Amino acid sequence: MDILLSDPNGRVYKYDILLSLHLNRLLFVGFFFLRKLRNRKREEEKRREEKMRAGLDRDYIVGDEIGRGKFGIVYLCKSITTGESYAVKSIDKTSIVDQIDLDAMEKESKLMQLVSGHSSIVGFHAVYEDAISIHLVLELCAKSDDLYSRITGNDGPMSEYHAAQVMRPLMDAIAHCHSRGVAHRDIKPDNILFSSSDNDDDRRLKVEDFGSAGFFGEGRGMEGLVGTPYYVAPEVVAGRVYGEKVDVWSAGVILYIMLAGIPPFGGESAVQVFEQVLRGSLRFPPSLFRNISSNAKDLLRRMIHRDVSRRFSADQVLRHPWMTSSGNAVTLPANGAMPAEQS
Repeated sequence: MDILLSDPNGRVYKYDILLSLHLNRLLFVGFFFLRKLRNRKREEEKRREEKMRAGLDRDYIVGDEIGRGKFGIVYLCKSITTGESYAVKSIDKTSIVDQIDLDAMEKESKLMQLVSGHSSIVGFHAVYEDAISIHLVLELCAKSDDLYSRITGNDGPMSEYHAAQVMRPLMDAIAHCHSRGVAHRDIKPDNILFSSSDNDDDRRLKVEDFGSAGFFGEGRGMEGLVGTPYYVAPEVVAGRVYGEKVDVWSAGVILYIMLAGIPPFGGESAVQVFEQVLRGSLRFPPSLFRNISSNAKDLLRRMIHRDVSRRFSADQVLRHPWMTSSGNAVTLPANGAMPAEQS
């Protein structure tokens, strides 16, 4: 049914009332359909989140806080089924505002699942999620017993033998990650822990914190200024596309610190440290390296090499004579003291 309408200028229009009613009805139905669809999706997401959170509470008893990081809190938890103790890392999703941090958070559980199972990498056991947090259930390690604490707690530099007991499992863990196409990108003493087992008097070295890790391989490199100033490789500082050998550089810096007691590249600010890293001038002051073997210094030169093409891979480091001749033990005493020197 049509009616005639006119505008203020006297122009006449034909208006189809039935068509208008039909269109309005379609819009009305469509609006409520979309709202119902949206509500259903929210309900499904809520049920999924409640199920995952219920899964955490069903499977574990969450206890006291044992650590705190940039985005999350680490709690002690115990498996209801086995009674084994674990750490649960709860990451606060609401605190993530930067896209890079958001990507890192989403990748961490995937990366940990990919590299988990190695004896020198913190074990990954489960992941749960609720409305505000992602919960990663991990192997329990004593955060107070990390490599940084052991280095700073020593009266002086470590012996080569003792340093080798750290380097062998560390490089084995790095090589394992690289074989899976994963680069850690933040290898430093703070991220090297020692496991805490109820049934083990020894503390085994464990690499943790894959929040900065990245994928590489098949012609794909990595980008972004990721890492910690003293340990970051020059190609990262320079803003270039880089590969997995950034981890080898960082591990080389750790070896240098263990043997010398100081980092190879220092400064009073991050900018000054970066400038020294970019120069990449590796020195062995006689006062610090007088009693260090030529094999150890040779390995350091090959790990802390500014030219990536000449820098050793993790597998090459493991085959270096210093690594193969400095002892085979991979565990350290529970009290943090170093084992007796081998003769």
